[in-house]
Amino acid sequence: MPNQEPKRVLAVVSDLFFSVKLSEAAKRAGMALEFVKEQGEVVEKAKSRPQLIVLDLNFDAVEPLTLIEKLKGSAETKGVSVIGYLSHIQGELKQQAQEAGCDMVMARSALSQNLSQIFKRHAGTV
Repeated sequence: MPNQEPKRVLAVVSDLFFSVKLSEAAKRAGMALEFVKEQGEVVEKAKSRPQLIVLDLNFDAVEPLTLIEKLKGSAETKGVSVIGYLSHIQGELKQQAQEAGCDMVMARSALSQNLSQIFKRHAGTV
């Protein structure tokens, strides 16, 4: 049986503590996790078709809503799943992210609780 490259996740996050949770969940799911901190780099790396992009919708440096629109507006990257997360009280931002094309928008706490399951589903191990 040939060795397969691990499935990939791009993490566009600024919070170090959440980065650790993402790393642990990716490792458990057998996925390769790469942290990206610039919008142009996210768009470029998304062209290699990672299974998932996890996006902090409060990471202003990457202009998350514009980033989602760029990803979903390009034939090369529109098929990549994007999960955005935010504070549970940010209803307006949630709606804006959905309108921009974000595949799933979750409260940070819900994402944190379900990370392992989400990663396993995108890795194809569930």
